[in-house]
Amino acid sequence: MSAGPDETAELHRELRAVARDLLRRNAAKAGPDQTYATVDWSLLADTGWLGLEAPEELDGAGVTFAEVAVVLHELGRAAASTPYLGSAVLGVGALRLLEAGPGRDELLRAAAVGSQRLAVALPTGDDDTAAFRLDAHRASGQADFVPDAAGADQVLLLAVDPDGLPVVVRVRPGDPGVTVTDRPVLDETRGLGTVVVDGAPVDPASVWRFGGDDPAAAARRLRDRAALAMACDGLGLAEAMLETTVEYAGTRRQFGRPIGSFQAVKHACADMFVQIAVGRELLGEAVRSVAADDPDAGVAVSRAKSYVCAAAVDIVGAAMQLHGGIGYTWEGGVHVYLKRALLNRSLFGAPAAHRARLGARFSAP
Repeated sequence: MSAGPDETAELHRELRAVARDLLRRNAAKAGPDQTYATVDWSLLADTGWLGLEAPEELDGAGVTFAEVAVVLHELGRAAASTPYLGSAVLGVGALRLLEAGPGRDELLRAAAVGSQRLAVALPTGDDDTAAFRLDAHRASGQADFVPDAAGADQVLLLAVDPDGLPVVVRVRPGDPGVTVTDRPVLDETRGLGTVVVDGAPVDPASVWRFGGDDPAAAARRLRDRAALAMACDGLGLAEAMLETTVEYAGTRRQFGRPIGSFQAVKHACADMFVQIAVGRELLGEAVRSVAADDPDAGVAVSRAKSYVCAAAVDIVGAAMQLHGGIGYTWEGGVHVYLKRALLNRSLFGAPAAHRARLGARFSAP
């Protein structure tokens, strides 16, 4: 029996509190030269976060994306470096959309307990066309900026079969014709890679089809999930920057009084607060839609992705200015959040692309 609204809210409060405390203690272990914290894979496995959405019969928790969104939000708040996005959010999410079978079930169980790290090669830019093709049991294509690809044990390719239908193809780094390389970016908290598949032979048992009557819609839900994950992370880091800025403005003194007493600083913090409040409402609607498998969830996701990820960049930029000179130093740490916010804004569709998607939907006859 599903939990009621009160029980769900209490579950989320507890999950958020535990995640925040755990990530705070993990960050405290970082060395003095580290500007961000790395979360060990074993820690993710021990918390059970990797298998939140996996069915209980496959060693998961059997909950929904709403609980995953809570973890994503806290990871963004902590600017934590972790492969959670590639394996737990996209890997488990992709497997759940596929037809059940021995191979899929075995991999889903392995991902839920952390014995296998996954990456999903999706289009990460504004174009959502699948980058891989499957023809005569051979796969070809290339995907750039794939989250957590370089450290993955297995990679799931979103491909198009000879009939033009989207499928998921399982490959392993190092297989004949499969090359996975690290793709460094300015945001050091994210691990991204390039996946190149050049005529790689594919076992038919490693080609999995989406469940339901509309495979294209299922593939879109997977891309929506990726975009929404960026928005969850973005809201978390925006909130962290507002809190840090308010605290700093209350202690930093100029002309004999805290800078937080100056009207310009008050107005800037108020603007940040309003942007976060609006973003929180948009994000909440999108998370509920995705968790409920709403056929129109893509509309709410595009609203949240376009607004929250753009607002996060503005908020972190304002935080950097309000911190004064220290905001521009390496030791200050604001730059970590700025680079992460900039990457979140561009991955899985820039705000302009999502607004164009919304415009095309609402302008269609």
